[in-house]
Amino acid sequence: MARFITEQKRTHSCGQLTKDDIGKEVVLFGWVNNRRDHGGAVFIDLRDRAGVTQVVFEEDVRPEVHEVAEKVRLEYCVGIRGKVVSRGSNVNARLATGEIEVHGTEVEIFNRSEATPFPIEDQIDTAEEKRLQYRYLDLRRGPLQRTLMTRARVNHLTRNYFTDSGFLELETPFMVKYTPGGARNFLVPSRLNPGKFYALAESPQLFKQLYMIAGFDRYFQIVRCFRDEDLRLDRQPEFTQIDVEMSFVEQNDVFDVIEGLIVKLWREVLGIEIPRPFRRLPFDESMDKYGNDKPDLRFGMEHVVLTGLVKEHGGGGVPLLAEAVAAGGIVKGMKVPASAAFSRTEIDKLEEYVRGMGSKGLARAKIGEGGEWTQSPFAKTITPEMRLAVNAAMGVVPGDLVLFQFGKPSTVHTVMANLRVHLAKKMGLIPEYGSGGNWNFLWVVDPPLFEYDEEAGTWAAAHHAFTRPRDQDLPFLESDPGRVYCWRYDVVLNGFEIGGGSIRLHDPEVQARVFRAMGISDEDARSKFGFLLDALKMGAPPHGGIALGMDRLVMLLTGAESLRDVVAWPKTQKGTDLMTGAPGDADQKQLRELSVKSTVEPGK
Repeated sequence: MARFITEQKRTHSCGQLTKDDIGKEVVLFGWVNNRRDHGGAVFIDLRDRAGVTQVVFEEDVRPEVHEVAEKVRLEYCVGIRGKVVSRGSNVNARLATGEIEVHGTEVEIFNRSEATPFPIEDQIDTAEEKRLQYRYLDLRRGPLQRTLMTRARVNHLTRNYFTDSGFLELETPFMVKYTPGGARNFLVPSRLNPGKFYALAESPQLFKQLYMIAGFDRYFQIVRCFRDEDLRLDRQPEFTQIDVEMSFVEQNDVFDVIEGLIVKLWREVLGIEIPRPFRRLPFDESMDKYGNDKPDLRFGMEHVVLTGLVKEHGGGGVPLLAEAVAAGGIVKGMKVPASAAFSRTEIDKLEEYVRGMGSKGLARAKIGEGGEWTQSPFAKTITPEMRLAVNAAMGVVPGDLVLFQFGKPSTVHTVMANLRVHLAKKMGLIPEYGSGGNWNFLWVVDPPLFEYDEEAGTWAAAHHAFTRPRDQDLPFLESDPGRVYCWRYDVVLNGFEIGGGSIRLHDPEVQARVFRAMGISDEDARSKFGFLLDALKMGAPPHGGIALGMDRLVMLLTGAESLRDVVAWPKTQKGTDLMTGAPGDADQKQLRELSVKSTVEPGK
């Protein structure tokens, strides 16, 4: 038998052959996806990343080859040689190669396989923990292979787009000095510098700014980043960014470049033309209407801020609302249309849902004929004037349901934002995951530069301290930091933030004022960011940029259920790798070499 690989080279993939190849001699390599023994003939479906081809080994044609084929089992890795023939009327419409089959004349078993812990099939109900334990087998399945091939295509298109647009692909270090930022860093002990630590870069932020100061003008990088933070559906401890920075630009220049990339990806990957320009939504409007800065615009159900009405009507006969507003809180309402037809039991369950987010409850009012309120704790005390004003503000009709939240603004926004999406899924307005064929891109713009840290009693940067304030707000930096808005922006799709960035501060004097507004002394700023502050004094150009989440982009493009489905080797929500057992223990010798001592007792 001829030796495969050395003498018999692969001629086609297993998803490539069509009726145009009938009569050709071909060599295929792959894994046995299915096997059927019909006595005088063995049929196998041979699979590689490109697809599946049916191969037939007939006993009366090549008995010695048929004998080997009889030994083949599922997931054996094999090479075959044979002739492409038509399947006639027996076409398999489910396969791209369904019009043909290969009559095998040679076969070689490269490697046998034990019984796999779960079937290698497109649709399986195996627990995710088991699939992650055997991730290399999970990755043989068609859906994951297609997703990672899409990811590779996104990488390719992105590199071509930026290169063709005059950007340079430049690298930045992974191991950097720790600087305070928005997320917790992973720390790496330095053996050569006992007691010192590197931080794994959570983003290339400072270095890409230094590239602009160095005069490289247009930079991009598809870069691995690291954040030691609590995990969730769309978050991993190590992730990939499409990182971009540009000199001599303002906000619209950045938008133009990024919209161009997104339109190209959707066109090339999905064949969908996304209209431009994307909608611009001010941050404050986004918070008022949707409760967060990454709203899903595939459906309505906007929030209505009722705080002003409560003040105007002196509480309107509802002491709870009056007290919430007097304490600095807000009041919001959200209309659920009568067509939702929620039962009393279903509405009661909504109250359980919001309590799970820290809310004290869910006030509600069912709108009756004439605008009366029923099924409401406020119905007996609310003044007619207040009730009519709320009805008008909410735009209700009989049968509608109004849901209320009031209290601390951050809690009210969060509860109402999550409740809005929860209701949309229950009402079938959006799918549980995936786009449902709707792609609603927008830019959320003009957010506050600072947010108040109640525990520390100081102002902190809402994003990072190097974002440029709006010129008209500079007078408030020292006197009223909460009034300072900035040139920061997020690009949002269907409730996911897929990218964020800003126009940077290139003026050293304004940078020093921003630090002081945050309670960071000149000495502290120099200790933490001295190298950047020195660089800004050396003719730093106006510049700005953005980072897009590669993993989230691919998740949305492919309709994957979670980020773990688009990352080849993901971690669990506890940050563990079930396949390799990472993170693992370090022995005492390793710790001594690193001048590190563990406070965790062995086995705990």
